[in-house]
Amino acid sequence: MLPILVENVVYRHINNGLIEKKKKFIDHLNQQEINDFIENEDDSTETYSQFSTLHSEFLVLSRAPIKPHQKKTTFSNEYRIIEGEENEYRILQHHFSYENEDYQLEIGSSLSEVKDLTFIIKLFIIVVLVVILLVTFLADTFYIEYLLKPFYKIIDTKIRRVNEPEVFDHTPINAKSRDFRELDLVLNQMMDRIAELFKKEKQFISNVSHELLTPIALLKNKLENLLQNDSLDDNAVDKIAGSLKTLDMLKKIINNLLLISRIENNQYEANEVVMFQEMIQDLQEDLQDRIEDKGIEFINNMEHDFCFKGNKTLIHILIYNLITNAIKYNKPEGSIIVSDGFAENQYFISITDSGIGLNESQIENIFNRFARVSSDQEGQGLGLAIAKSIAVFHHIEIKVTSVINEGTTFTLLFPEEQKHN
Repeated sequence: MLPILVENVVYRHINNGLIEKKKKFIDHLNQQEINDFIENEDDSTETYSQFSTLHSEFLVLSRAPIKPHQKKTTFSNEYRIIEGEENEYRILQHHFSYENEDYQLEIGSSLSEVKDLTFIIKLFIIVVLVVILLVTFLADTFYIEYLLKPFYKIIDTKIRRVNEPEVFDHTPINAKSRDFRELDLVLNQMMDRIAELFKKEKQFISNVSHELLTPIALLKNKLENLLQNDSLDDNAVDKIAGSLKTLDMLKKIINNLLLISRIENNQYEANEVVMFQEMIQDLQEDLQDRIEDKGIEFINNMEHDFCFKGNKTLIHILIYNLITNAIKYNKPEGSIIVSDGFAENQYFISITDSGIGLNESQIENIFNRFARVSSDQEGQGLGLAIAKSIAVFHHIEIKVTSVINEGTTFTLLFPEEQKHN
């Protein structure tokens, strides 16, 4: 936009100069001079020309009839050949009558120097604009960074710790903006309420554990004592045994739900060193009877000495649940392959079975509580929900791939900051 304005200003200046020269020429013109111009002309064009020495200007007077509705004065840019040299000129064309004769006056001013000057001005303006934009951008960036520094500090020290209310930093953020100070105050108040609710939830879990598990233990003890009574018939013994089995299942469900709740409330420490090769070998030995009962081939392809910092008991439960799930839903004479490796510098452990497989809908819901792949299998549908909670607690990603009637693979992707030996 500015270069166009500059060009318009330059042309306006040239036009004013041409008009001034035209006025001087017309004011001093008389019939004798016109006759001299025409008589001095050697050819029949009846044209008088006058040029400057450097071809920067020219003046041409010729007889030309004035057309109806023709403008008296016009401006245009045209190329003209002056003494064998072609240049672009800004030309004023003026039509006038003098003593019943029509004439056309052309006064031209060379644009070569003007073009060079205009180009330099345009270039200068563009450079100035670019510099201004760059300086403005940098200034705005630093200024915004300065203004938002308290905001980023609030995000880093306050909001990102919302899942850890017990270690929340209540130290006020040093901010000059009243809005940021208000935000900091509101976040502190909110985290105080969350911490209070968190404390109450822990207390509730503890109460549930005591209030539910204790009566179950008492009932189980009484039923076991009843079984010692020789006066009971077989029907009564079967009913009592069924009740004991129901109590065991209820106790297991409560324990699993409490385990999930405690994991999600970050009630476990995660500062133990976990050795996966040793853990997989121990699990293989512990589950050997179940593996042999189903005729499954267990293939241990663990190759890396990877150490992970976390809760050893919870990691053991995580992998145990995945392997028992692979055993439960495997085919007779099938196989289970446990392997590890690195994908883009990220350590992983994969557990692959040759079982019944999962469809897309089952994969989406497999980690939901009480979700079961098959109603034919025993269990409460909490094993994979527990595994998911443990994985989230340790920032481990679980990926599931499966093909119906071919098998399923569970892949554990560990955080990249963990290092191997």
